[in-house]
Amino acid sequence: MESKEVYYVKSLEEDFVSKTLKGIEKVDFQSVEDMVKKKIIKPNTKSFGRKRRLACTAINSNYTKTYRPQGIIFQTKDKPDYIAPFDLVLLSNAKKIIVHYYRIKNNLHVYYNHDLIPGFERFIFKDFIEMTHKFPSPKEAWKAVNKFRVEKGNSILPPTKYRLVEYNEVIFHKPVNIKPIAIFGYTKNAREVARRLSLPHFISTKDFYNSMRS
Repeated sequence: MESKEVYYVKSLEEDFVSKTLKGIEKVDFQSVEDMVKKKIIKPNTKSFGRKRRLACTAINSNYTKTYRPQGIIFQTKDKPDYIAPFDLVLLSNAKKIIVHYYRIKNNLHVYYNHDLIPGFERFIFKDFIEMTHKFPSPKEAWKAVNKFRVEKGNSILPPTKYRLVEYNEVIFHKPVNIKPIAIFGYTKNAREVARRLSLPHFISTKDFYNSMRS
């Protein structure tokens, strides 16, 4: 897959507005309307002692899941700063790892206030192609991250956490220039957002990816 063919996803909360932390308070940051109008997505995530960043997902036949069930699909010529084959929380020293975002969305300041396990850099890649050469599918990434965690004295992950390796994390440190492609989400609101923005609508990123292959 050539870089120009990579489709990225920025998942969003139900209101289609990205969030950030202001102190310990979660606040609105950028609406999907603003992203589409300006063709720019701004970095909003602050966690695990890392600098503010934009966390997205790149999709292919083996990576079709996303952090949240709705958001915007886009392309960009901007190069990511790095890519991880799964959610960075799996590389953190958090004692309790939560799978579903809705269970932490009101306590992000607590959940994200952890450090990454020393040596986490082995799971950091320069681009999507390099990452998928090492980890063609979540199955390989799952085995590798559990081996790493045990080596570092952390607990092995139970099967219930597998959901967190089903999507990768593409990180940009600067605002990203985008070409909006589609809106995804299973709700009526997602369809309405797509209509309002004159963008195609898909129930999920998997449906979108399959449509591109047909």
